[in-house]
Amino acid sequence: MSSETPAAGTFIMYSTPWCGYCHRLKSQLDREGIAFDMVDIEAQPEAAQIVEKANNGNQTVPTLVYSDGSAQTNPSLAQVKEKLASLA
Repeated sequence: MSSETPAAGTFIMYSTPWCGYCHRLKSQLDREGIAFDMVDIEAQPEAAQIVEKANNGNQTVPTLVYSDGSAQTNPSLAQVKEKLASLA
């Protein structure tokens, strides 16, 4: 799977190893059994461009990109669940 196109009804979380918000959201998603792919924008510089595009030039993480092409920046667990329900 590329770092740009998540499978239908899923998402990619763009993050960094040092991001506390990323770790918190990942833990919440794991507890809920919500599957996703994670991309470290420091390890994959091309992924940083995707994050910048979604955030007006900023490398703000976590940035989630959904299968419909939409993105959320630092969403709550409830926001992620609501978005996934709309994709189902």
